[in-house]
Amino acid sequence: MRDQPVPTKAVVSVADMARMVGLSRARYYQLVGEGVFPPPVYHVRTRRPCYPEELQRRCLEVRRRNCGVNCQPVLFYARGHRPVAPKPARPVTPKPKAGGTHTDLLDGLKALGLASPTADQVGAAIKALYPSGVEGVDSGEVLRRVFLHLKRPN
Repeated sequence: MRDQPVPTKAVVSVADMARMVGLSRARYYQLVGEGVFPPPVYHVRTRRPCYPEELQRRCLEVRRRNCGVNCQPVLFYARGHRPVAPKPARPVTPKPKAGGTHTDLLDGLKALGLASPTADQVGAAIKALYPSGVEGVDSGEVLRRVFLHLKRPN
């Protein structure tokens, strides 16, 4: 388990006790049912299960010695350190070029209520508004200005 002793508290919940011995709550309850770990005591007023310091020490001793309170040996599997495969890199979507289709802008313009903008109209608006290109300009600002340019009366 661990080389360092686990500090105990005055009272801990069952979930905390399971965490202290390095098990899931479900597995811990299973081992309590088998008599490996001592059952919790119940708080008189709240009726919540808990472990006072003495029972915490007994549970930690069971884990350390691999011998349950029912005097039966028990094997605890150490969590293996499986190598985690790196996540695949997200594919990079190329940004539309100056003579491209401007699909993002077309989708944005349609979402703003523009009836049927064409790629040629959007390209012409971008050339008129941004003669040096849209590199380094916020895409929201480009969308706003192209929308206003196409909406204004000629």
